[in-house]
Amino acid sequence: MSKLAISTAQNVNIDFKIVGLGERSIAFFIDFVILFTYMLIVDELMDVSELFDSDWLTYKGFMGLFLLPAMFYSLYCNILFEGKTIGKMIMKLRVVRIDGTPCHWNHLLVRWVMRLLDIWMFTFSVGVLSILFSEKKQRVGDAAAGTVVISTKNKDKITSTILEDLDLDYEPVYPNVIQLTDRDAGIIKEVFQLSVKNADYKTLNMLRERVADVTQINSDLYDKQFIETVLKDYNYYTQQM
Repeated sequence: MSKLAISTAQNVNIDFKIVGLGERSIAFFIDFVILFTYMLIVDELMDVSELFDSDWLTYKGFMGLFLLPAMFYSLYCNILFEGKTIGKMIMKLRVVRIDGTPCHWNHLLVRWVMRLLDIWMFTFSVGVLSILFSEKKQRVGDAAAGTVVISTKNKDKITSTILEDLDLDYEPVYPNVIQLTDRDAGIIKEVFQLSVKNADYKTLNMLRERVADVTQINSDLYDKQFIETVLKDYNYYTQQM
């Protein structure tokens, strides 16, 4: 199974599965259904409209104009949604660069232009064969753009590191946590988890006092809530750096 190591803001590597033809084909089919439905709706609306009845050229011109979004669908979806079309979102897939970093618009543009070779000129054969036989399951467009398609639904769970799950709208409480280092945060989390697991409230209180002393934070929160907040705040601020 091909995997891609992506480095987080805390320099922790997480392996992502590089997806092959099967999952990519399903995502492509979902996108195709969306586009086909859109084109049917446009065609139906054009047929029932009286605006174009008397002028065939005007009808065809507006039809082409209304179908332009379908032509550029893959490109602007990938740019807007950071490497994902609607089909990829449903399948939990994402286009990223070879080093695991997000794609820039120019990579996605190259990848989109090469669809002409991968998909349309030779009826999918070039794209299918290149995905099947390339080491990183890349179609020609991926190879040209330096991208791969990964699955984001089976990330390795890391519980022994300083990583914390944060809500998108999370608001930090203690700016002083930036005085801590990654090593400090890792030790705090490890001691915290062991203390909670073993119901060792004395150690938890000692940990809280030590953290408060180092960071010069005064708080009325209970020990457990305080340490949880410190860890989340530390993650928040380090991710902004």
